[in-house]
Formats: sequence, C-alpha cells, structure tokens
Amino acid sequence: MDREPSKKIRDILKRDSKAILTTTRLPYVFMADKARGDFAYDVDGRKFIDFSSFIAVYNFGAGSIEDVKKAVKLQADKLMHTAFYDYYSELPVEFAENLLSMFPKGFGKTFFSNSGTEANEAALKFAKLFTKKQYNIAFYGAFHGRTHGSLGLTASKSKYRKMFGPFGNTIHALYPYCYRCPLGKEFPSCGVACADYVKDTIFARDMPADQIGAMFIEPIQGEGGYIVPPKEFMKKMRKIADENEILLVSDEVQAGYMRTGKFLAMENFGVEADIYSMAKALGGGLPFGATITRTSLGDIPKGSHASTFGGNLMAVAAANALIKYVKKNRASLEKVSKEKGAYARKRLEEMKERYELVGDVRGIGLMIAIELVKNKDTKEPAIEETEEIMKKCFSKGLLLMPTGISSIRIIPPLTITMENLEKGLNVLESAIKEISIRKR
Repeated sequence: MDREPSKKIRDILKRDSKAILTTTRLPYVFMADKARGDFAYDVDGRKFIDFSSFIAVYNFGAGSIEDVKKAVKLQADKLMHTAFYDYYSELPVEFAENLLSMFPKGFGKTFFSNSGTEANEAALKFAKLFTKKQYNIAFYGAFHGRTHGSLGLTASKSKYRKMFGPFGNTIHALYPYCYRCPLGKEFPSCGVACADYVKDTIFARDMPADQIGAMFIEPIQGEGGYIVPPKEFMKKMRKIADENEILLVSDEVQAGYMRTGKFLAMENFGVEADIYSMAKALGGGLPFGATITRTSLGDIPKGSHASTFGGNLMAVAAANALIKYVKKNRASLEKVSKEKGAYARKRLEEMKERYELVGDVRGIGLMIAIELVKNKDTKEPAIEETEEIMKKCFSKGLLLMPTGISSIRIIPPLTITMENLEKGLNVLESAIKEISIRKR
C-alpha cells in the first residue's frame, strides 16, 4: 500500500515547518484526521491499526466511549471553564470522589492540572511542603516531563536537558534495566544490587538521607524503554523510603489507568506510594493531570499552589464519564489487558527466537516493548533498523512509536479486538523479517 505523503500532506508539512517550533517527530509522516476504536485515519482517508493509543492517551480506543463524547458536548453547552481554584464547582468534586474510590484506603486529596509534567511539578512542590526537605531522588532512564522541575527529575536522554540546566535538587539513582544492567550483574543472583546504590552511594556520598524529601519513580519506565523492574526492587525502594522518612512518588502518567491491567501500575509490585501523578488516559482525550496524596500527609497552605485551567469543566466532564466507565468495567478490563498482553508477549517472544534483531521483550499487560539489537551477544542497539521497521509497518498500515534507544512500544487500546491485535503483530513480524533478511 502506498504510504508516501500526498501533495495535500506535503503542503500541510510546509505550513507546519513555518508556523510550529521544531519538536519531536516520528520517522514517518502520519497526518492525523480522525480515529475510532482500533483504527486511525490520515487526511487522505488511509486507515491504520493503532498500536500507539496516541501515546497511551486513548487506552480504550479513540472515540469509543460514547458517554465521554456526550458528557463533553453537554458540558460545552453549559460552561467550559470555571476557574475552579478560585470559584467552586460540583463536577470536579464528583470526579475527585470517583477517582479516589479507585485508590487504596488512605488517599483522600487531589489536585487537578493540565498534563503529566504539571502533575509531577505539583508532586515536587507538595513533597517539599509535606517533608520540609529540599532534595529528591529520581532514576536514570526516567521521564517525568519537560517543564523545569520535572525536567530535573528526567534522565532518559541528555538532549532533553541540554541548555536548560542547572538542575540542582535531584540526585539520580540506578534503575534495574536488567537487560543492560548498569552494574554488569544478573538478576536474581545480584540481590537487586542497584537498589543498594541508594544507600551505599547516594546517602553516603551525595546527600544524607535526612535531606531527601521524595523519591520519584515510574513503576515501568516509559520513555526510558518500557523497563520493568523486579518486584524486589520496588519493595526495597519502599523499605528505604520508610526507613528514612522519604515520600515515594509513583509517576503513573503512562503506565497507569489500566494500561498494565491494574488501575495503578504500582499495584503490580505489591507496593503503595505516598503520592501519585496521573495524566494521559485520565482525560479521555482532553488535557488533564492529577496529583493524589495520602490523607495523612495533610493539606497545603492556602495559595501555595493553584492553576487557572486545573479542573477545567470540559476536561473534568470527559474524565468523570470515563472513570465511571472504568469503574463499571474494571474486572473485564483487567481480564482483557492480561489476556491480550499475554498473547502479544507470546507472539513477540516467538519473534525473539526467530530473529537476531529482537534482543528483548518486556512489559506488563498491554504495555509492552521489543528492544532491537544488531547482535544478541553484543547487544549493540539497532537504531537504524528500528526506524526502518517502523517505516515499513507504517507503509503496511500500522502505527507504532519508539521508546528508549532502539525499542518499539506495543500499546494498542485495551479494547482492541484479538483479530486486529493479531493483524498488527503480523505486520510487525513481516517488517522485522524483511529488515532481517536485508541485513544478511
């Protein structure tokens, strides 16, 4: 199928280059027009299986939940914006109550914002207020956002931070990237040595524990390559935090909201955080972030933090309708995420056995990645091949997104049919096979 940009698309690209500041773009050109369920369509009407969920925003398929669209339309006719942190409104309160009902007992306060980076900025500020301590721990490979505070936590690619420093109050620790262990060890014989790095190195050489207010962690690193830590690592982090009166902050922006089969990705590790940040899927397609805290942490001083658009009624209407859908269908969503995730993992593991290019397969639920390498022994990243495979898949009608250095995300809507999941995986394998043959 021809996937070269049409004249219409080329003309829009020219206008884009003149009017829009340079930002991240994929190695192929997808000019979005509309989407519904498992499929996305470009401005030329070409149809694609969506394995991106538009960066995990449409966890249940774009435009699939009719109640969400209905709620947005109804709210638009009433009032779109109410300056919620100045004036009161019932709808955000109702949504907060519905959201908190999905959390473990003991969580009773929320703050609404417009994005994941804002949710993490709020968590940064709240942690300082609650602990009266100024320093934080984050992890190499982490992505927490692009505004200044959250960018200080981020350490996935140096280009994100270049020219924007200094970032003085965050110390980075080692995340358990077991496929490429930063300590050259193997799990489980390592005893999760990377967790000991916090005590043995950071507390001993960088900053004493009594100066650390919060530890920010992604249950599964998103931009860093969909890195899944061992359960033992997360339990050790919780223990270290408890022993040193450090707050554990779970960044659920990409991994949360049923993506892994659990409402909170941290649930997969049998650990509770003290503060959670959420966004992406939370707003059902509209910009929305939330920071959720333990009731025991108390409140924040009046006027210390606010937001003009936080609690925007249009976004809240979408979010409230969506969370009602999730609450009603939680059991079935957990089931299909696990079942479809298991099927996808099985197919990808088979590809790993067949093709030298596929070095690693990892993930939980329908948050999966394959890491591509030039050689399984050296593990040299197959950067060019990763781009070629994504372009080839695009030409065959499959939307994919990269992650890490040379990995590809498999994040279709949780509601994708098994038929379309299989079709997408067939396209992916076909591309991997073609590039593998070309390499010989």
